Amino acid sequence: MDEHLYIVSYDIRSGRRWRKVFKIMKGYGEWLQFSIFQCQLSKMRLVRLRGALEQEIKHDEDHVLIMDLGVAGTIKPKIQSLGLPFKPVSTESIVV
Repeated sequence: MDEHLYIVSYDIRSGRRWRKVFKIMKGYGEWLQFSIFQCQLSKMRLVRLRGALEQEIKHDEDHVLIMDLGVAGTIKPKIQSLGLPFKPVSTESIVV
């Protein structure tokens, strides 16, 4: 199953909805900046994320962008970072 690397950014008008969207996003990816996450997702997890966000946002006030950067294991994103370094998120298997 190929997972893709996504950048998700959002502009939510209500502070209460923003906090709820932030909590949803923390369950799916790594927080980069105020309203920006990077996520490594399968197709099914992307569908679940979209569904959770669709239920929470107000479609006539809020805006969410989901940018597909490609297959996570093969892409080398060309990103310029000033200040702290950018590190693509990776999903690693954990053996218990």
